Amino acid sequence: MAAADDFTFGLGLEPGLTWAGYLRQLADHKSGRNLPDHLVPSTFLVAGVDGQIVGRVSIRHELNDFLRIRGGHIGYGVLPQFRRRGYATEILRQALVVARSLGIDRVLITCDDGNLASSRVIESCGGKLDSVLPAEPEFPALRRYWVD
Repeated sequence: MAAADDFTFGLGLEPGLTWAGYLRQLADHKSGRNLPDHLVPSTFLVAGVDGQIVGRVSIRHELNDFLRIRGGHIGYGVLPQFRRRGYATEILRQALVVARSLGIDRVLITCDDGNLASSRVIESCGGKLDSVLPAEPEFPALRRYWVD
């Protein structure tokens, strides 16, 4: 979950990319086709309530060197106006079901060390704290959790 209110919601959605093109890109990423070098196959889903999008999740099917340290298998976010309603917990619960269906038995989830709300969500979904990485010039301190 992003600590900042201005997190990127549509991962990879760039200006000028058509909606149809974006959906093709997401399908490619899910199947591992046409991936930029730094990305791994992933499933991108949105969460909706009563016809409104409230959040999103990206489930990475495998980990590269960067994700193994800083990114993890699952990244999620809830739009600011829908926070503090339990949506993040449900998004993560459902993402864990999808991860398991992909054969990921041990799931790495990370969050900024100062993001107490996300820490609580991860812990409520079975996350066990593995380590806290110190801040680096380009990255804040990071909490790393595993869900078995």
